[in-house]
Amino acid sequence: MDWSEALALWRAGRYFEVHEVLEEAWREAEGEKRRLLQGVILLAAALHQQALGRSGARNLQKALRHLSGLKSPCCGLDWASLLEEARRKLGA
Repeated sequence: MDWSEALALWRAGRYFEVHEVLEEAWREAEGEKRRLLQGVILLAAALHQQALGRSGARNLQKALRHLSGLKSPCCGLDWASLLEEARRKLGA
């Protein structure tokens, strides 16, 4: 999977768009890849919610459930660094 567009959007702070870019791949994915995509989508949703003035904590917890047990990198993505960034930005 090519993560370049989603990562460029992430770096630009365009978290809603990250979700949009990954959603189709998530719908078609199975197993580990599906868990990974859902976890990253939820991390992006948490950061998007924070930008709207909400806590994002609920989506962060959901993301952790999906990512738990996956190796990082997984499917070509170092998701652990995204998780750490999200935790730092969310103060979690």
